[in-house]
Amino acid sequence: MRVGAFVLAAQFPGQGQGEALHRAVRTAEVSEEAGLDAVWLAEHHFVPYGVCPSAVTLAAVLLGRTRRIRVGTAVSVLPSTHPVALGEQAALLHITSGGRFSLGVGRGGPWVDLEVFGSGLEAYEQGFPEALDLLRRWLRESRVGAAGERYAFREVAVVPRPAETLEGDPGGPEVIVACTSPASVRLAAERGLPMLLGMHCGDEDKAAMVELWRRTALEAGHDADAVAAAGHVSAGVAQLADRTEDAAETLVKAMPGWLKQGLDAHVTVDGRTRTMRDPVAYTELLCSLHPVGTPRLAADRLAATAERTGIRRFALLVEGSGDLAATEENVRRLGAEVLPHLG
Repeated sequence: MRVGAFVLAAQFPGQGQGEALHRAVRTAEVSEEAGLDAVWLAEHHFVPYGVCPSAVTLAAVLLGRTRRIRVGTAVSVLPSTHPVALGEQAALLHITSGGRFSLGVGRGGPWVDLEVFGSGLEAYEQGFPEALDLLRRWLRESRVGAAGERYAFREVAVVPRPAETLEGDPGGPEVIVACTSPASVRLAAERGLPMLLGMHCGDEDKAAMVELWRRTALEAGHDADAVAAAGHVSAGVAQLADRTEDAAETLVKAMPGWLKQGLDAHVTVDGRTRTMRDPVAYTELLCSLHPVGTPRLAADRLAATAERTGIRRFALLVEGSGDLAATEENVRRLGAEVLPHLG
């Protein structure tokens, strides 16, 4: 079982953006010291929900500051960037880190980002499969051209090419797809790509998505052993304390203010109506679903999720207190008091 930290660079009420970014960097450094497997970095634009606008850029910083831990994006928003540009960046990080980089990609949302970056609503609603396939070709082939509806260009050389540059590499960096619907599950499965499943989902929902992915991947002709070994990632929240009620209280005091401030700041590109979760109720839901409590409870919940879903990789939000010192302590306890129970 592999446990990593999920880092949003969340800006809590009363905090500056630099403070949030400093906490993000320190979380990664402490995660490596504590023995965690990975750090997963979120990407957002124009909102305090997360003040990292480029997960690949922050990943480069963290790969340079660490030596062992895997660093991944969770996720790079594909409609907001050109897939070739993202592919070049991913290849560069893959090679220079010795294969420690994972590229998580997703559709994002119907936000004003699409207007600012000039990609338009169609890139979000219709263009994700074409962009994903072009990105994957860039990471696997030596020369790439395109003749699609959105991307069309003459054949060019892939430089640097991951499979040729990193000795022993079978095909470039790992690519993971954020999945929130049956359609996105099928899209990932047809391509044999593992899923990143969100922290709003419980074990039953995640188990159903894994089963749909498995059936679809087998129907698409993927090798049964590869399907069984797919490295899906489950996102969640982790907060540890000597008493479970204290861990939950820490999050219920801090997270609703961040959630309300951060989620309220999202602006849709077309003025569509948005349905917002109640911040307190959502925080309480997260506490009930994920490893929030004593180290023993946390280990038991992770083991239960693995047993029910088959997922063995976790990306856990550890900065829910909003405090740097508390986040560092939370990560260290996760490594020292939870990981030993998981094997």
